[in-house]
Amino acid sequence: MTIQKIDENFAQSPQIQPDDLQLIAEAGYKSIVCARPDNEDPNQPSFAEIAEAAERFGIKAYHIPVSGPLTEGQLIRFEEVRTQTRGPILGYCRSGGRAGSLYAASR
Repeated sequence: MTIQKIDENFAQSPQIQPDDLQLIAEAGYKSIVCARPDNEDPNQPSFAEIAEAAERFGIKAYHIPVSGPLTEGQLIRFEEVRTQTRGPILGYCRSGGRAGSLYAASR
């Protein structure tokens, strides 16, 4: 897991695993946003698996799957997540790029 901090409110990462959630919690992240559709790659953990692990560590998990250009609905949903979250958010997808694009476009 490689986390790239963008600013004090957001960081992006390639695909995380359920076992990473303890370290993510210890790093102070309060929410995660998955910008990756389920079943994009073989052996990719489902969003449900990640969300279940996140809940055990008090992290809220949100699924805003992106495939193709960002849509208005995705940006609205991401802004809702930002306003509901007190503390830094970690966004992830296959490479971290789509998650970072959500954040950049919402600013």
